[in-house]
Parts: sequence; structure tokens; C-alpha cells
Amino acid sequence: MHVGKSLFVQVMEFVPWRSFTRIVQRYRGTAGVRTLSCTEQFRARAFAQMIQR
Repeated sequence: MHVGKSLFVQVMEFVPWRSFTRIVQRYRGTAGVRTLSCTEQFRARAFAQMIQR
């Protein structure tokens, strides 16, 4: 059984989330969002990029 963090989690630890949140707020990235927040969408796109989909 695997013990530890997955590669994706390790990569996401390098993202400066405070800066990301500040930029989203500055440019009102959450205006009109219905389902996925900007953070969730970023994570989904980053995961898709990692698995080349």
C-alpha cells in the first residue's frame, strides 16, 4: 500500500495560493461562477495537463 503524498499533491504545494487568491479577487475571477471556483478549476486543469488529457 502506498504511503505518502501523490505527485499531484506535491506539485500543488508549490503553488503560491495566497497570491493566486489575491489575483482572483483583484480581477474578479469569481464573478458569474456557478459550479467550480477558480481554485478548483485551476486544479482540474493542472491535473489534466499532468496526465496529458
